[in-house]
Amino acid sequence: MNWAIATFYKFVTLSEPAALRRELLELCQSWGLRGTILLASEGLNATVAGDRPSIDALLNWLRSHPEIGPFPHQESTTADAPFERMKVKLKREIVTLGHPEVNPAQQKVGTYVEPRDWNQLIADPEVMVIDARNNFEVELGTFKGAVNPQTHSFRELPNYVDTHLDPAQHKKVAMFCTGGIRCEKATAYLLDQGFEQVYHLQGGILNYLKTIPTADSLWQGDCFVFDERVAVDHRLQPSEYELCLGCGHPVSATEKASSHYEAGISCPHCYAALTPVKRARLEARLRDR
Repeated sequence: MNWAIATFYKFVTLSEPAALRRELLELCQSWGLRGTILLASEGLNATVAGDRPSIDALLNWLRSHPEIGPFPHQESTTADAPFERMKVKLKREIVTLGHPEVNPAQQKVGTYVEPRDWNQLIADPEVMVIDARNNFEVELGTFKGAVNPQTHSFRELPNYVDTHLDPAQHKKVAMFCTGGIRCEKATAYLLDQGFEQVYHLQGGILNYLKTIPTADSLWQGDCFVFDERVAVDHRLQPSEYELCLGCGHPVSATEKASSHYEAGISCPHCYAALTPVKRARLEARLRDR
């Protein structure tokens, strides 16, 4: 089976997310889908895999829902199942910024920039380009010249903005992330803090990689994705990375050759923090698998 993978989100007010969760889970299971859908009163955020008819059935059902309506989605394919099962979860936020007052469904967000216009924008020396993803994601790949805020979670980004950016100094700010959802909130936050010219990449990195030919691309490296593929290359095909089960960091083939790599236990990113207690816990988890 060739798995189709659909990634999508929408900030929209959902009146009864708990009821929607029950209905969605039942439908997704009946269609044989796998993946994760997050629901909150502010909207939905999902990456789901299945065969072509099942993916189409889910997208059509959601787009015909009276509270949801049309939304774009990004798509790729893989030969191996990218998820083990289907999960539909209730959350306070569909992407956690830690500022619930920031709601893109109810306030202005940054100016969308199509992939075909992105290269010209970020080549402007007056534009500060910020990678809105976490540090371990940036390490795998990013746009040429982009700033890495070195955050470990998305909720740390507001602190970076407050301490490193100034509306009076940084007149133009462009942001990007994997699929675009984090930038919806991040750019809304910047506008709320007084920044005036704020831009973000429409559809995120995945849309850029799908749209822009490799020869014209300013993307460097691979893109981390939140499924069993771990990371994809410019052709949106799985790259060489695996996840370290000890710390969750992507591990390259070169890092797996390190003496600090032990399958299911540690990698060069977490070896120094491996205590006897943690090792025992991880070894027990391996035995139970």
